[in-house]
Amino acid sequence: MNKGLIAMTVLAASGAASAQSSVTMFGVVDATLSHYANRSETPLGVAVTTSSTGQNSGGYASSRLGFRGTEDLGGGAAAGFWLEAGLLNDSGAGLGAGGGLAFNRRSTISLSGVLGEIRLGRDYTPTFWNDAVADPFTSNGVGINLIATASGFNSPGQVANGFQGNPNYLRASNSVGYFLPPNLGGFYGQVMYAFNEANKYDPGGLTPDVPNSQRAGRYVGGRFGYTKGPLDVAVAGGRSTIGDKFFAGTTSVIDIWNVAVTYDFDLVKLFGEYSNNKTKTFFSAIPPLPNAFGFTSPGANGALIGATVPVGPGLIRVVYTEVKYNNVAALNQVIPGLAPNPKSEKLALGYVHNLSKRTALYGTVARIDNTNGADLTVGGPAFYTKAVNGSVPVPHSSTGYDVGIRHVF
Repeated sequence: MNKGLIAMTVLAASGAASAQSSVTMFGVVDATLSHYANRSETPLGVAVTTSSTGQNSGGYASSRLGFRGTEDLGGGAAAGFWLEAGLLNDSGAGLGAGGGLAFNRRSTISLSGVLGEIRLGRDYTPTFWNDAVADPFTSNGVGINLIATASGFNSPGQVANGFQGNPNYLRASNSVGYFLPPNLGGFYGQVMYAFNEANKYDPGGLTPDVPNSQRAGRYVGGRFGYTKGPLDVAVAGGRSTIGDKFFAGTTSVIDIWNVAVTYDFDLVKLFGEYSNNKTKTFFSAIPPLPNAFGFTSPGANGALIGATVPVGPGLIRVVYTEVKYNNVAALNQVIPGLAPNPKSEKLALGYVHNLSKRTALYGTVARIDNTNGADLTVGGPAFYTKAVNGSVPVPHSSTGYDVGIRHVF
């Protein structure tokens, strides 16, 4: 490339940068020493514990590196972008394929104005927001609420398929979102639709007979709320398509709705949430079909109550959550569908000490009690469920702690 072309390229790039109102690099580095211990017990009282201790990322806030910017278009309109990549600073790896850096936390471009904001790309789902804002631990570390854990969000910040295989619990790719403008007297809201980007065939008989290739991956949802002074309350709902069989004419979905409320008394801030998840299978236009055990809509209901208490430069955090499964034919029930419904209960307590506006030390302890086949953990290795002396242990309890440091830049 000749020198003249290089100079023109540099000038063009600098001109594009100067046209923007702002460009910001930001991030979080969070390192924690974590310990997990998961205990199973046989009907004869023999206990087996699996445990691990090591360094992780995201005990208080998920580690990340991001870039965001806006450009003033005039008349109250603006264009913006947001690129945010997850990091595992304990190993130096990213959360992309093969451990590379990928903007998988958020990658959006948007237009905003007096009528609201249109946002395109990969973003948080409306139904996840209530799980995060109603959690004193903001869905991080061993203290993360059980509603998030049951939905597939596992400490320390790794996301697998959620309850009944929901890949869109936390974020949705290929999404179109609309956000209400911020000047509606305390009312706010958003709606989202995410494409599954399947290949379609005409005539339909040429469609390959491949499960989960035509409708799976689609998401639609919304969240609406009201905030004034110390009060903030919001309700959200969404549907994620988790499976399909084109020639059988079946579509499986998971429906989520939840309501979250927080109230700040200054001396203490209270948190509360109720969440309902149900799976359904449809055959064309026929109502949901029963599953193999004669049930419709296997699901999980979750409840949360928590608080944060400022103490000088620090913050005490406490939360109790529980999840009850219903109409399930899975987990570790001795008699699937007939045994008492599985249930998990969790108590978490933590303290954050702010050394400055950017740097904080923190510690968290948490315990989960599982009954009737529930198998949720605070993290770490899976429960031991192989036969011991002719008897199979079942998940019983899970305990863990985080001790770490977080820096924001």
